[in-house]
Amino acid sequence: MRLLIIGASQGTGAEATKNALARGHQVTAFSRNPQKLALDHPKLTRYAGDFHQASSVAAAMPGHDAVIVTASATRLKAFKENPRYFSQGTGYTIDAMKANGVERLVVLSALGTGESRKLAGFLLDKLVISFLLKVPFEDHERQEELVRASGLEWVIARPGRLTNGPARKRYVTTTEIEPVPKSISRADLADFLVEAAESDRFVGKAVQLGG
Repeated sequence: MRLLIIGASQGTGAEATKNALARGHQVTAFSRNPQKLALDHPKLTRYAGDFHQASSVAAAMPGHDAVIVTASATRLKAFKENPRYFSQGTGYTIDAMKANGVERLVVLSALGTGESRKLAGFLLDKLVISFLLKVPFEDHERQEELVRASGLEWVIARPGRLTNGPARKRYVTTTEIEPVPKSISRADLADFLVEAAESDRFVGKAVQLGG
């Protein structure tokens, strides 16, 4: 499979790139600074692009079978500059996928978005989702709405708190609104994202993850 991973230079995107290459996929690592990806592999292509430029996303899209969107901001200031950080780039991604006949889209959202907000608990809801991270969570809502309406083979991943622990591959996934472990390693999350690109199991579903 030829995978385009958007936001691949660090964090979950870098872990997804490593995971996909380990599974034998051809990977295009798309980011503003792809040289930050500390990885060399014969099936890896680095692509310097801007998630918030429609032409940049469109130019990277041809020839791929699936897209994984992990792009996120490292500072809250980015959301002050662009409150539609997630949804704008995801919209450009959807448009480029449709123009190139790419069907499978896997998008990284967050636990507490949409109907999963019921799982957040009082403090997380009031302090984080409604206050500290209000703008990013509001935009995750818009992002998910775009994905659901896209007509593509979409999967939405909603992990809890992300850690830097190793992949244990014992994480919990559910499409129901029911409790999952409160945290998950980026390596385990990456494992799910790549599997979601490969498999039809979760197509058309938002998946709560933890473990």
